[in-house]
Amino acid sequence: MTAVATTGPRTAATIARECIDKGADVILAAGGDGTINEIANGMVGLDTPLGILPGGTANVLAVELGIGLDMPVAARKVAGWTPARVGVGLLENDHEQRHFVLMAGVGLDALIVYNIDAKLKASLGKVAYWVAGFSRLGKPMPEFDVHIGGENLRCSFALVSRVKNYGGDLWITRTASLLSDQFEVVLFQGAHSLPYMKYLFGVVTGRLGNMSGVRLFRTDALEVLCASDPRIYVQIDGEFAGRLPARLSMTQNALTLLIPEEFRRKHSNG
Repeated sequence: MTAVATTGPRTAATIARECIDKGADVILAAGGDGTINEIANGMVGLDTPLGILPGGTANVLAVELGIGLDMPVAARKVAGWTPARVGVGLLENDHEQRHFVLMAGVGLDALIVYNIDAKLKASLGKVAYWVAGFSRLGKPMPEFDVHIGGENLRCSFALVSRVKNYGGDLWITRTASLLSDQFEVVLFQGAHSLPYMKYLFGVVTGRLGNMSGVRLFRTDALEVLCASDPRIYVQIDGEFAGRLPARLSMTQNALTLLIPEEFRRKHSNG
């Protein structure tokens, strides 16, 4: 086994592909969701398996797979994981064309990602995101239009997800699965932040789908249209990914992911 360090932002994809070109038969990503995203972008379309050694701020993928957040424990178990071919999302906008493993967010959470204080994140970890989120209370929410399922719908936060877990703490997209060939999409409506307290209650209690102002979809593609407010951003796997307009679509059978057998049994019908 050879350990190779990244040398800066957006270098992990190239490093992973170089390792595969040199004969690596598996890539183990030691880091958070942003690092995993970079590595996965270098492996889309290849057969080499990707395994996760959890690190980073939250590591939603490790939580989703049931790996946990203890890297040494995960390392001892990795030999028992099995490869599964999964789909990944694809973001296309004026900023870039990039795949994502977990989720894309437009509006509220992307605004938080864009404005997060790096020092606060380093000292507080994922708590920094909660602090930034609650700082939006009482403020207006820029809106945008989503074209999905033959409808044009206005909202202020769109979550397009492949996983149930959100941020390591919450379940928003409760029917999403890495083994599915579709996204679960949740659209939150409202031009003000106050309804989001109600939405948070719905998430915590599992009643989000029954709330007014919330729309749920399953789809393999959608478009997020131009908005008049330039502050409407996009994030993928917790990293800033530009502005609108954007198209989000599934790339089927794109990545070989090492998964615990227990996860496969629970989600094989997802």
